[in-house]
Amino acid sequence: MRMAAGVKAQNQKRTKVELALMVLVAISIVRQFFLGNYHNMFLGILTLLLFMVPKLIEKKLRVEIPIGLETVILVFIFCAEILGEINAFYVRIPIWDTILHTTNGFLMAAIGFALIDIFNRSERFSIKMSPFFVAFVAFCFSMTVGVLWEFFEFGMDWFFQTDMQKDWILPAISSVKLNPDGANVPVKVAIESVMINGEEWNLGGYLDVGIVDTMKDLMVNFVGAIVFSIVGVIYLRRRGEGKLAASLIPQVKGQEEEGCEEASEKKEAVE
Repeated sequence: MRMAAGVKAQNQKRTKVELALMVLVAISIVRQFFLGNYHNMFLGILTLLLFMVPKLIEKKLRVEIPIGLETVILVFIFCAEILGEINAFYVRIPIWDTILHTTNGFLMAAIGFALIDIFNRSERFSIKMSPFFVAFVAFCFSMTVGVLWEFFEFGMDWFFQTDMQKDWILPAISSVKLNPDGANVPVKVAIESVMINGEEWNLGGYLDVGIVDTMKDLMVNFVGAIVFSIVGVIYLRRRGEGKLAASLIPQVKGQEEEGCEEASEKKEAVE
């Protein structure tokens, strides 16, 4: 009875968070319609569809996404689409993209971890992996998704002339090509202005068109993946214990009760 009450309370919290975000998205859609920004209105509708993904995953894969992880996913989608794209937080707040890529690394590691852990606990597989190996595979999964996303950004910029890989202003560069002696020794060159279409622009540096943004995104993705991998190792080594890790790890339906029973048995054995 106590467990059922706890699950019911979690579902109520989940519904409130989801409902609040959906109301904010609906307001944004209506606002964009009256402003005549139909592209942004489409992004709002897409956001509502993305909000349904966690429920779809739960139904199709028969897994239970904890309230902590689902809240992070929903807030991530809202921050990326509504705040980032429609309200231009990517431009207004320089670290916004960095925050989201860090969160993306965390989320992708959670998904990779859940997939491997589900297989690892299945009776159909005879190979059982250690907690550190499961965390390592989750980390690799997250980094692979991060790299594929950067491929996508580059492809969009290259073929459709978008600017998903944001420009950076670099005040100086180091180049072997500019060494007057022809030696394989880099020469540091300070740059104050550049020529664009025959016109001089005082940008205070060199206009980088993607490499810095790409490497920065991959590095913060790395940080997010590492953080979740550590959480995952702690969860596997103390399965059934620890509310933080349990609130972030998807489980096959029925395993949550099993984990609670294991934790109770351990507690009784100690007593």
